[in-house]
Amino acid sequence: MAQTDEFGEELVDFVRRVAELKAARSLSGGDLPTVLDAAIFELDHVADQLWPWYERLSSGGQPRTASAERQEQHLLRAVFQGFPLPVALVDREAVVRRLNFAATSFTGVRAGYATGRPLTGLLAHADRAAFRSQAAAVARGEGDRSLTVRLQQRPSVPVHATLSAVRPSGEPHTTVLVVLQPGETAPPAMPTPQVPDLTETTRHAALTDLQDEMTTALLTAPRGDREAVVRQAARVLHGRFADWVIVDTGTARMSRTTVLAPSPKEATALTEQDPATCPLITETTRTGSPSLQVRPENPDAFGRDTDGAPVLVQANVTSLLCVPLTVGGAVQAVLTLFRCGPRPPFSLAEAKAMDTMSRHIRLAATETP
Repeated sequence: MAQTDEFGEELVDFVRRVAELKAARSLSGGDLPTVLDAAIFELDHVADQLWPWYERLSSGGQPRTASAERQEQHLLRAVFQGFPLPVALVDREAVVRRLNFAATSFTGVRAGYATGRPLTGLLAHADRAAFRSQAAAVARGEGDRSLTVRLQQRPSVPVHATLSAVRPSGEPHTTVLVVLQPGETAPPAMPTPQVPDLTETTRHAALTDLQDEMTTALLTAPRGDREAVVRQAARVLHGRFADWVIVDTGTARMSRTTVLAPSPKEATALTEQDPATCPLITETTRTGSPSLQVRPENPDAFGRDTDGAPVLVQANVTSLLCVPLTVGGAVQAVLTLFRCGPRPPFSLAEAKAMDTMSRHIRLAATETP
């Protein structure tokens, strides 16, 4: 009983220290490395001291009620979620097991979406292989690791990632604890006042304007001229809705007819590409179903350019939409849209609007004059 009381006192002290670290987030950027060191020390303390202590109490014949066990589990979960730094638990394949609140704010990804998906999907393509390798080494027991990575949505900001091995109770394998911290070029985290979120309203208004412009373009396009109609629709989508708009048309075999890119040089590189070498195009043609991908995991999903580089990596694609135009049950054309760099990814609402516009494009392309 005395050991249980001592453990409870130590846990209360730990929670108090976490609260102090949380309050230290308002410090200047130069002081944040000290806070990070202290936070990592506290996490090591949990992994090396508190957790083994808890396991000894659990297996040492101490009478424990189900209610007491649940309370301790809830307390540890609250400590993890309330930790002031972005923290993730991943397996040896870098697949996310848990993400705390600070990590969801830092990465802009909901915990429910991230769980079960590779954490590397949030990183720039160039950093993914190195991160996976380091995570596997930590999971094998080769010691803690640290490396600098960049988020795909904010490639200009370096992020320090510290990886440590932990073995939670009941887990069959070692788990990797990942602590993320912005580099020196990132502005220090500052508390922001609560203001009305106008993002969705603004995006909805922009989407309404886009649909209105698309309707106008289709009404003035030459009826029944499929390639002309699709080309005119692509010009409406380019720039304001997508950084890249790529059109492939055909029946038995697709051919590249339109490429609208951020620059003419980039457009030339994809104009010569054979759509048959793009797995995404061939799959959309086969199934006739639209595809929405945010942070595409497969860099070769859209094939390679004339220099042999993966198109998605070369263009820094952060999200894409691939929409088929179906006539009489057969796919006659495929529109592919890319968003790149820090631009917000396509949302489900935008994907639904694009699906509606694709039906209107199909009607204008097949309507007889």
